[in-house]
Amino acid sequence: MWPALPDALLLLGAAFGAGALNAVAGGGSFLTLPALVWTGVPPVVANATGTVALLPGYVASVWGQRQDMQAPPGLSLWAVAWLSLLGGALGAALLLLTPNATFSRIVPWLLLLATALFAFGPRLRQWISGMAGATGQAPRWRVGVGLLAVGVYGGYFNGGLGILLLAFWSLCGATSLHQMNALKNGVSALLAAIAVVVYAAGGVVQWPQALLMMLAATAGGYAGARLARRIPAQWLRAGIVLTGLVMAALFFARA
Repeated sequence: MWPALPDALLLLGAAFGAGALNAVAGGGSFLTLPALVWTGVPPVVANATGTVALLPGYVASVWGQRQDMQAPPGLSLWAVAWLSLLGGALGAALLLLTPNATFSRIVPWLLLLATALFAFGPRLRQWISGMAGATGQAPRWRVGVGLLAVGVYGGYFNGGLGILLLAFWSLCGATSLHQMNALKNGVSALLAAIAVVVYAAGGVVQWPQALLMMLAATAGGYAGARLARRIPAQWLRAGIVLTGLVMAALFFARA
């Protein structure tokens, strides 16, 4: 069933903003999840539908950085792909098993975690990069287990996933930011794709809302890429952190 006009306008605006945020610095899920919940979509379904809506943006990012895609230290690209798909599928299946009431109680904490990851992301990456440089490349099995764990998180709730992945690649010994960004986008796309398959099979995607938001998120991603160079980075980061805190506070109030 297609949403009523006021709800449709809210979803279009949230998806446009989310696409722009993801193109510039990340944090799009801070807008899509609350918008869907406030239009009456159950929390688990809202999380799934928002992931579907943002999938085209992830795919476009992978295509844009395909030349920088290189295997991280300790793993082949095939291993990265399979571990990402497995972790994403497990996380998505876990979401399907989570009752809406339980997820409603978890969401504010997940939003706070995602906001903290975004706020302290640069320092976290610097700290992990220094630790990786001091200890050398992580053992292959630890890299694999770590990527699987990150994949489960991304399949369950992808807020803050980009920062988590960048920090993880630093810990693995990667040093090129272009390589790390390309890998981040590749893993994000795979996680979103497999999660969408699981969500669709579980019947927890509201397709009318998802299709509306896909179009708006794609347009927002294009606009965000065009505007990215005109807005000071510190303003963007502060705005996204503030958005995350406000959304978490509103969800705490609803709990």
